[in-house]
Amino acid sequence: KARLKILDRGEGIPPDDLSRVFDKFYRVQRPDSVSGTGLGLSISKGIVDAHGGEISATNREGGGTILEVELPLGI
Repeated sequence: KARLKILDRGEGIPPDDLSRVFDKFYRVQRPDSVSGTGLGLSISKGIVDAHGGEISATNREGGGTILEVELPLGI
């Protein structure tokens, strides 16, 4: 498997939203309201699923988010 991890030190994702961030048009509600359609992670999940992989989001210790993608190598 190939594994890609993307880590940031942003605000993180509220725990109640972690299971929904890959849903179409779902956006985490924030008071400062960042613009967007809520499709980016949904499209990413569709691509990863189409290749037999997995994608997940977790909160990072100390603040921020970890997005992890695992794809089979197909060798």
